[in-house]
Amino acid sequence: MIYLDYAATTPLDPEIRAAMQEMLEVYGNPSSVHSYGRQARSLLEASRERLARALGCKPRELVLTSGGSESDALALYGVALARGRGHLVSTQVEHSAVLLALKNLERLGFEVTLLEPDRYGLIYPEQVAEAIRADTVLVSVMAVNNELGTLYPVREIAEICRAQGVLLHTDAVQALGTVPCRVETLEADLISLAAHKFYGPKGVGALYVRKGIELFPIVPGKQEQGHRGGTENLPAVYGMGLAAEKAVALVEEESQRLLALRGRLEAQVLALPGVELNGHPTLRSPKHLNVTVKGADGEGLLLNLDLMGVAASSGSACSSGSLEPSHVLLAIGRDKEEAKASVRFSLGRFTTPSEIDQAAQIFAEAIRRSRVYV
Repeated sequence: MIYLDYAATTPLDPEIRAAMQEMLEVYGNPSSVHSYGRQARSLLEASRERLARALGCKPRELVLTSGGSESDALALYGVALARGRGHLVSTQVEHSAVLLALKNLERLGFEVTLLEPDRYGLIYPEQVAEAIRADTVLVSVMAVNNELGTLYPVREIAEICRAQGVLLHTDAVQALGTVPCRVETLEADLISLAAHKFYGPKGVGALYVRKGIELFPIVPGKQEQGHRGGTENLPAVYGMGLAAEKAVALVEEESQRLLALRGRLEAQVLALPGVELNGHPTLRSPKHLNVTVKGADGEGLLLNLDLMGVAASSGSACSSGSLEPSHVLLAIGRDKEEAKASVRFSLGRFTTPSEIDQAAQIFAEAIRRSRVYV
């Protein structure tokens, strides 16, 4: 089986798995004052420091969470509810974790503006500047689109927000280990991360919170400086710290390798009749390739790929047994049938050139089997 769905999740790095297994023997509660608790607390804080070094921030600016969705929710609810009222700006192409949180905030009386992307999925700083109002409390723009791989000008948007006295949150879940993702690079006030996207364990993530920002805790408790209650998952946090350290160390080399592999796949895939690229041709994460196959049955296309040995995904989410069109693809101008007939290939650390060539051949045959019309 050829795995080309790294944007959905990455395999746990074998070295990190082995290190995490040792941590399973450390069962003390990090909040306890006895020696077992102190041992756990020491290891937990060492892991937080490792993650902080990878990001270029202070350890106390990191809130440990259960993953990207919780980090997004804590950023959005935390800032909004701390302010009590106001206006938020985001985009139509954000991850559903952000969009659903914004819908809930609208129900609570907040106003939300969602910016419309261009046909590549891009959002421009000028759009953000025009959308900010006197009562805007937060702007949320992702760093890398999870479906298209489109890269967003987060730093330029941060400058606009800072000049207006508005906080900026960026969902950087798809960024770490693939593109530069340090705090001084992004300059956002809040940054969401998920370990399983950079070869760490599932069920753990972090939210960078710039010093001095007040957050309303959505899970009350005394842990994480009062930002997030609950006993910390030491083995997972330990794995996340190691994974972040390794991902950042390899980012330049890995980005170039993935760019070459994706170019190889893209050349073969786009040469097929009726196959069109989704996303920006150059301002794109090196691991992402999203295409629409004109005239193909989307569900059949994915099933054929799977049966023939390629694990990829659609830009669509499976809901109630039916394939729903991707909100991202609809936002960039695809109609419902085109959106359903789209495939996202995403490459990673263990992808090989031979797998790329095999996947391209299998994709051509899967299209032939799935095409409704030419």
